[in-house]
Amino acid sequence: MSGDRISGAAVPYLPRGVRLHDDRVRGIRVLLAPERVIQLDPVGHAILSELDGKRSLAEVVLTLCTRYEAPPEQIEGDVQEFLRDLMDRRMVFLEQEPEGAQP
Repeated sequence: MSGDRISGAAVPYLPRGVRLHDDRVRGIRVLLAPERVIQLDPVGHAILSELDGKRSLAEVVLTLCTRYEAPPEQIEGDVQEFLRDLMDRRMVFLEQEPEGAQP
């Protein structure tokens, strides 16, 4: 999957058993999956906290652009790279795009 561009119409989500967690002992945010933990930096946490399984990738990018007043090209590049890596690890999935959806 690495290197493939994710369509803006795709709906990314955390699969069953994968969740964001606040590690209060260490004061960090992590992504928990069966037998795996990934420590998140603020960018990773910002991206994952927007995944609700309902909004498209394009909507998530737009929300982050508005919140952080950053150019869409920069935000989209960061989101694409981050999500592709997590998809390769099977920690983020994509909802099937509706028939006839445009990227």
